[in-house]
Amino acid sequence: MSHPTQYFSPWFKYIVENSHVVLKVFYLWDFGVESRHDQSFGHSLKWDIPLLEGYEYEFVPNISRDPGTHHFMGLNNPELGARIADWRPDAILMFGYTYLSHLSIMCSPRFYKIPLLMRGDSHDLSRSPGIKSWLKNRLRACLFKRFSGFLAVGKANTEYFQHCNVPDSKIYFVPHCVDNLRFQSAANQALQDAAVWRAELGISGAATVLLFAGKFENTKRPQDLVDAFLKLRSEGAAKECYLMMSGAGALESLLKSRAGTELGVSIFFAPFQNQTLMPKVYAFGDVLVLPSAGETWGLAVNEAMNLAKPVIVSSRVGCGPDLVIDDVTGWVFEAGDPTALTGVLQKVLSLDKARLQAVGYAARKHVDRYSYKQATFGLIKAIHSLRGFKNGN
Repeated sequence: MSHPTQYFSPWFKYIVENSHVVLKVFYLWDFGVESRHDQSFGHSLKWDIPLLEGYEYEFVPNISRDPGTHHFMGLNNPELGARIADWRPDAILMFGYTYLSHLSIMCSPRFYKIPLLMRGDSHDLSRSPGIKSWLKNRLRACLFKRFSGFLAVGKANTEYFQHCNVPDSKIYFVPHCVDNLRFQSAANQALQDAAVWRAELGISGAATVLLFAGKFENTKRPQDLVDAFLKLRSEGAAKECYLMMSGAGALESLLKSRAGTELGVSIFFAPFQNQTLMPKVYAFGDVLVLPSAGETWGLAVNEAMNLAKPVIVSSRVGCGPDLVIDDVTGWVFEAGDPTALTGVLQKVLSLDKARLQAVGYAARKHVDRYSYKQATFGLIKAIHSLRGFKNGN
């Protein structure tokens, strides 16, 4: 795996504590546990929750001149093959396949007899048709022949594998998930803290707050949300509504400029919030909005749902087909269509608080199906399907 993350590290610990799987994680970069510059957020960060507890791991030296996941050579770990071989695994799970070190394992003769499993979260929701796309799909189909199993994170990801000629018999549902327990157990305190925060900003409990939480970058399209909110505000459709933009990134100055006279009045900005503060951020809002032009999944949606918050996502957000049931757990609008975004916001803002809360409770119940328990079940099912593991051996 590229580096420790707040999403996967607790899962690895859960696997160790709740199954007979013996695992070791080989990390190819130390981002997240050491303070490193994040290009999208625009500053250095280090996660403030434990990422290396409860499971065996090893950091493999990365000799890349520019380490990271933003380019093919960013994960360059010449010692990786030898270190994995020394551990003598029965199977290898790879998180992704598009970096030098991943390809080195796929092509290494020493691992030809060891089954490879692949987990990724790509989809075709935002892919443009054409010869270039077709050629890339054919190339992926060739590379995927090397794998014995595919751990699909959701419906769109499953279809992606199917489009690459992966047979259904090799695809296993291992859902994208977050530490549901951490967020749910923090909910009561988060709601109290959020109420204090809202009062400090002069926002009443009866008001509706739209929330954006993430990087201020073009792919996330936060500017579309600001523009749509301002339009509704000018038309008088958002009198008792506020917008909270929580995050950081290259578009921050632009977004504040667009907010104009509404900055600090109906549109508020909160700086980057580390992991321990995120429950309060989600509790602050009434509806999470993710208007991305392209999003492999959108784990912020899982997190918000754990705080019983409904969500609005674009049609190019990978979790949409799984998590967002229209008028039940949230709403989906056509990506890249400002009119569609404005329309769904207007619809949501017309709902009373009781209705919004009912959608939020349904979201909270629905996201329970996307858990570490379900992911572990899918992983074990995939392992038992491999040669040498038949009948649970």
